[in-house]
Amino acid sequence: MTYFVDITVRGYELDTQGHLNQAVYLQYAEHARWELLREAGVAQEKLLAHGIGPVQLEVTVKYLRELRGGDRVRVSCELSYGAKKTFGVRQRIVKEDGTVAAEIQGVGGILDLTARRLIADPAGRFASLADKPELLGIAP
Repeated sequence: MTYFVDITVRGYELDTQGHLNQAVYLQYAEHARWELLREAGVAQEKLLAHGIGPVQLEVTVKYLRELRGGDRVRVSCELSYGAKKTFGVRQRIVKEDGTVAAEIQGVGGILDLTARRLIADPAGRFASLADKPELLGIAP
């Protein structure tokens, strides 16, 4: 399932060329990931209470079109799981007219905050905590 949030580009996020600073694309992606977890019922407080936290292990951004102040964008987030300790993260930042401004691919995991190691079966751990696991791409 693909989750999304809508964001309006703010003036203070622009660089000297008048377009969205490259680091802010990553902030938008991070915001969408946290909103996805929150909407699924896996808020940060719940994760911390269980001694775990999501981590980004790899991120690749493909910048396709510039964004300017006042542009409204939709930031998507879709998770995919394999048999390992990691999961895939696919995100897109799309302008109102349908133009893709950026594609973000990543690899994430769930960190045991005490052992400082990735936990096995991130899909299973998310499923055990989520109120709406289907939002996280996990069959209920």
